[in-house]
Amino acid sequence: MSAELLESFKKAYSNLDLFPLMTKKEIKEFRVDYGDDIIADLEQLVEDSPNGDGKIIFTGHRGCGKSTLLAEFKNQIQENNYFVVLFSIANTIEMSAVNHINILFAIALQLMSEAEAKQVEIPSNTKKAIEDWFAKRTRVLEKEGKVENKLGFNIFNLISTELKADATVREEITKEFERKISDLVAQINLIASLIQTVTKKKILVIIDDLDKLDLAKVREIFQDNIKALCQPGFQIIYTIPIAVIRETVLSSIINSEIDDQLVPMPVLKLFEKGKSRQPEQQTRTEATDILCSILQKRISRELLESQTAIKIVIQSGGVLREMIRIAQECCRICLRNIRRKPGETVIINDEILEQAIKKLRNDFTIRLGKVDFEILATTYQEFMPDDPKQQEFLDLLHGLYVLEYRNDETWYDVHPILVETLSRRGLINGE
Repeated sequence: MSAELLESFKKAYSNLDLFPLMTKKEIKEFRVDYGDDIIADLEQLVEDSPNGDGKIIFTGHRGCGKSTLLAEFKNQIQENNYFVVLFSIANTIEMSAVNHINILFAIALQLMSEAEAKQVEIPSNTKKAIEDWFAKRTRVLEKEGKVENKLGFNIFNLISTELKADATVREEITKEFERKISDLVAQINLIASLIQTVTKKKILVIIDDLDKLDLAKVREIFQDNIKALCQPGFQIIYTIPIAVIRETVLSSIINSEIDDQLVPMPVLKLFEKGKSRQPEQQTRTEATDILCSILQKRISRELLESQTAIKIVIQSGGVLREMIRIAQECCRICLRNIRRKPGETVIINDEILEQAIKKLRNDFTIRLGKVDFEILATTYQEFMPDDPKQQEFLDLLHGLYVLEYRNDETWYDVHPILVETLSRRGLINGE
């Protein structure tokens, strides 16, 4: 076994797990410039908010690079005199338990946690009153037996842990504020005002990973409770799934409350509409170069044939997370081969890619039914489903079975990995 080759693939495999890029170190090492127009759109809405309390919806396919872009945006905008709090709802609350109340509670908690981390000097009496407010609502000090006297104790870190892990804490918070949401909002605004007074900076909160919620949960939160989420008196960026803005009623409700401040992040378009069907398919150079550059930063050139890299990009449909997922599966196959066949040369080539695609294709298709296949076939042939508001189509869009592209018009295509399955079933003409 080549120990050096094994370590090289292990490093590549590890690099491919660094997604999204959140820390400055990760961004510096792996960041490839893209999405500057999206950052400019976000900056314009934040900087030019008339009352300084605008709410922005940021949407796009899961895995298209929103989290990495938001981290980059945070680094840029906080240099413009903003106190920025960026947090993942997935790391804060059990996803199945997310509701509008614990989202707002998480905002209050994250504001104080960030203030602690940045050593914002809130007057001691005021800070103690805020700590007591949190402790009373979560009862964490009762559970922990007055651990506040222990060296290095931080009540906000403790509550953050409890909010994530303890269903009872979440239920108590929901019960406490379900009929008096204004009290919770008042506390949020008090915390924000204190931070703003001390730091002399405007407040911006960015909540990531709401787009990973089930669509039914998103409807419950944003259709029934969008007014509550818009009440805090400072700027907030919420992420939502791309499928949500295809639902007429829900989209209208959201746009009405946020004054149409919606920023979509499109998938990187590898082909012009219909060009992927042509025998001599030519990808769009700019998009292909961006994705290939991302691969090259994570996988050494010696481990990946250049033409195979382009095929990985094409099979991703332009979705960053999908490209990473395909490349990671290729690395897994290579790591197994190195251990099984010591001494043999191993590289990610077309043969390895085909094995990876077969595995991922099976993962995709196992969850599809007859109606799903019919929708996929129509979408492939017409670049649009019969009914883009049909729930089954929205579920396929949310699950990345269907990808949305934009230029002068919005159009859809089937995830490239699924095309062969449709062809084998006789649902489309063979490619």
